[in-house]
Amino acid sequence: MYLPRAFAEPDLAQLDALFAADPFITLVTPDAAGVPFVSHLPVLYRRDGDRVRLEGHWARPNPQAAHGGEALAIVHGPHAYVSPGCYPDKHEAGRVPTWNYVVAHLHGTLATFEDEAGLADLVARLSRHFEATVGSDWEFDPVDARQLAMLSGIVGFRFEPTRIEIKAKLSQNHPEANRRAVSAALAARDDADARAIAARMQAALP
Repeated sequence: MYLPRAFAEPDLAQLDALFAADPFITLVTPDAAGVPFVSHLPVLYRRDGDRVRLEGHWARPNPQAAHGGEALAIVHGPHAYVSPGCYPDKHEAGRVPTWNYVVAHLHGTLATFEDEAGLADLVARLSRHFEATVGSDWEFDPVDARQLAMLSGIVGFRFEPTRIEIKAKLSQNHPEANRRAVSAALAARDDADARAIAARMQAALP
């Protein structure tokens, strides 16, 4: 990822916030020919200090389920178009359109697993977590033969990144007056992503 120093975010609390808002990752792995293969997956996220772990699963027919090795997980954050009309110095500085956004790239190695106990535990925790987010209470039943049989159709993975890059492009390369004007303009939009970017910009202002 192209990561200018001004936009590099070292605070892993920002990664926590990204996953709390959207734990649906883009997972990229090389196939046998070295061509990138991509899956889009919900994951469980956990961080203990600098150590991060993602857990999830694929459908067994997914070619990526046979891959245990190098991987890139992309975590998508809020993003918003920024019009040059927002900038107080738009005329004298010759400002042009841009896009503000937050994203994270996690690089590491995948470990896969297929044992019934491990898959049952994973599915139970995934369902418990995501059911709570929608106010529902479905639970995986480990004694239901029908549900147990479905475990044979998935392959689980654990992913502990060894390198984490967080990019927060929030107009840091602009004068403070521009940053304040952009954050105010984004905050006024009827757009959740724009308002999320505005909140991050405002939090970073002196």
